[in-house]
Amino acid sequence: MQKILIIGATSAIAEAVARVYATRAAAVFLVARNAPRLDTIAADLRVRGARQVDAAVLDVNDVSAHAAVLDTAWTTLGGVDTVLIAHGTLPDQAACDASVEVSLREFATNGTSTIALVAALAQRLQAGSTLAVISSVAGDRGRASNYLYGSAKAAVSAYLSGLGQRLNKQGINVLTIKPGFVDTPMTQAFKKGALWASADKVARGIVHASDRRRAVAYLPGFWWAIMMVIKNIPEFVFRRISL
Repeated sequence: MQKILIIGATSAIAEAVARVYATRAAAVFLVARNAPRLDTIAADLRVRGARQVDAAVLDVNDVSAHAAVLDTAWTTLGGVDTVLIAHGTLPDQAACDASVEVSLREFATNGTSTIALVAALAQRLQAGSTLAVISSVAGDRGRASNYLYGSAKAAVSAYLSGLGQRLNKQGINVLTIKPGFVDTPMTQAFKKGALWASADKVARGIVHASDRRRAVAYLPGFWWAIMMVIKNIPEFVFRRISL
């Protein structure tokens, strides 16, 4: 029986991942801020076949509360095989530009809170386990439209790269997940096009990459090619275009 911990469990992608694991009769521990929503998701997962579903409420920016919640998850499940960290916001760049306070708050939510959780998790994981974290293609290069968000995700990706190199020697896999455009409630105001993917499709990609013990997963996979092009545009050219 797989034992799965999902942090940020009320996000659309995380919920879709949890549903995949429920069909495998996994034991799942859900963590998020919204207690009523957690209860609803937990009930749905039980119907879908999850062997065990438990939950805890956490504001990820309350770093002092991380350890207690992780201890509860480990005790409740009797250990954890796979962790998915999936929380985050999509900040308005103009609002960040206008306020240092907003910038730091959004960076904390999308960057430092994740790093704090990962650091605590790294001390608990055992050989054979997987730590999967949702970063973003936005972290591959800062763009005028969302560079606060991108810089936070870049920090997460760099941290995971180094941690993955260290933990690989212990048999622990660190998976950096880099989705492109995903159709979720968080992006409902955006016009959708051919590059957009559903949360269900991305979730299946996450589970597949976790099963395969991949180091990095661009989802959908075509984003790898797109970002290779974007990353290699010379800076003097990049500054003259809109992305």
